[in-house]
Amino acid sequence: MRAALFLAAFAAVQTAPAKPAALTLATRARAVQPGEVVLVTATGAAAVERVRARAFGREFPAFKLDAKTWQVLVGIDLTTAPGAYAVVVEAASASGSPLTATHTLKVAAKAFPTRTLTVDDAFVNPPESAAARIADDAKALEHCWANPSPERLWTGAFVRPVPQEANSAFGSRSVFNGQARNPHSGADFRSPAGQPVKAPNAGRIVLAKDLYYSGGTVVIDHGLGLFSLFAHLSSIDVKDGTRVAAGDVVGKVGATGRVTGPHLHWMVRISGARIDPLALLFVMDR
Repeated sequence: MRAALFLAAFAAVQTAPAKPAALTLATRARAVQPGEVVLVTATGAAAVERVRARAFGREFPAFKLDAKTWQVLVGIDLTTAPGAYAVVVEAASASGSPLTATHTLKVAAKAFPTRTLTVDDAFVNPPESAAARIADDAKALEHCWANPSPERLWTGAFVRPVPQEANSAFGSRSVFNGQARNPHSGADFRSPAGQPVKAPNAGRIVLAKDLYYSGGTVVIDHGLGLFSLFAHLSSIDVKDGTRVAAGDVVGKVGATGRVTGPHLHWMVRISGARIDPLALLFVMDR
């Protein structure tokens, strides 16, 4: 009799349904390569809070969808070497108990093309008189990247700032007047001069001025370390501190700064990672 009771109890233990994981992760990405964005969704078995993520040596802030669900935009910088990288998501349960989940991203190699361009030599070998201005421009941009809004300012899907197609591959190795320079850290759009440039999502203008290399430049802080930069504008239609909604005109396409002709340069950074704007459009299309 005792043996029969023991076997019944053992069978009950064996067939009992497994408890759901306290924190589960799911990912969405166009690809897992340098310059891409991975949308990580963290879902708790119960309510979770104070969620944060770390990957590639960077902190990526999370944003809340509902009591159990949070998301994180993880940027893979264009210089990231191939290999396996852990995305560690930490959270707290409603009672305050710590929760942790890890997802491994296997970053594949990506071969970027080389583009050879001829521009005014002053933008390849600037005169000494431009040195102070170039240094001030760099400081202004670094100030933007270092002081993101702690709150999410964007909502919903991201949209194209212009209707034209991108015609220059993100990450291209650039050679200007025979001299190698930094990789192309944005996407160029085949837009005519005067084409209105619209904010791809809501945010706050944190820089709106003419810079030496990028000409007419507008930077939008979308919050949580996510920024858009538009360059080579012929006119700027916003001011520092202005709040914009998706679709608001921030300027017009031009050919200012280091360019070969009119076009829109759109650069996106996520917690310092330089990523392809088209990858952001892919993961944030809904």
